[in-house]
Amino acid sequence: MAQNTPRSAELAQLLETGPFHLALRSALTERGLALTRVQHKLAQRGVTIGVTSLSYWQQGARRPQRPESLRAVRALEEVLDLPAYSLHRLLVPKGGARPEAERPPARSYRSLAAPTTALQRLFAELAAPADGGLHTVGHHERVRIGPGRQLLARESLRVVRAHRDGVDRYVALHRGEAGCDPSRVRVRAAENCRLGRVRGHTEAGVVAAELLFDTRLRAGDTHVFGYVFEDGSGGPSAEYLRGFGFAGGQYVLQVRFDEAAVPVRCTRFAQASAGAPRSGRQELALSGRHRALHLVEQGVRPGILGIAWDWG
Repeated sequence: MAQNTPRSAELAQLLETGPFHLALRSALTERGLALTRVQHKLAQRGVTIGVTSLSYWQQGARRPQRPESLRAVRALEEVLDLPAYSLHRLLVPKGGARPEAERPPARSYRSLAAPTTALQRLFAELAAPADGGLHTVGHHERVRIGPGRQLLARESLRVVRAHRDGVDRYVALHRGEAGCDPSRVRVRAAENCRLGRVRGHTEAGVVAAELLFDTRLRAGDTHVFGYVFEDGSGGPSAEYLRGFGFAGGQYVLQVRFDEAAVPVRCTRFAQASAGAPRSGRQELALSGRHRALHLVEQGVRPGILGIAWDWG
């Protein structure tokens, strides 16, 4: 009887975030089935497919796209004891959106809201492609608000997985509050990376920083790295948001306030898109001693998550 339950955390994560070929490869490894055996089991279900095609699918050399291939994928889920549509959804996501494997890494909504021309110029200066080749598996972000109610710093610890070979860097973006001066923003590489080129766009208040890894990741490899943007040059801050372009792993946001600037009310919220109304509002309590609060999202969905605060 099919268990319909992934047997490892790695496989469960790949079935959640993709890409398809790595999820398929992990499932085959977990089940210990040779491709010839898989072919035989598919044939018993009336599905005819060559071993070469199966091999190409797990290598990422080809993606199932035709209707008959997608039917074969559904049969594969049965053969490999996987949840229904767990592989299929990595190829044909709900709503017809692009598969997660083809999506660029999520960036903060502030970054997405920056003028397109500014981002295009910064990425061109850093010779950075729109798709950096990384999926975010986990992201822990800490934001510090200063005595003048300004955003002083934000620190990120990221866990990423490469979805193509040769990835050796990540471009992090920061957009400060109104009045942010990019020349005053400082970037620090905190863990498992080195700071490369840094570029700023004064009119947009945006900074792009290249973070270099000491290794070239292969498709499926994971990497943990951290970095810090130190700002404080902008005006008062009233919220912090992050946008997600694809379904992913865990996101944790912590906000800490200076003792001289404590808000009277803090609220968690979500948005389906930048122009959509805010929903899922939930009042958050500040811890008295640490003047901090947080939100945790175990399985990120496309959209926006954030915390807003009222100074009274």
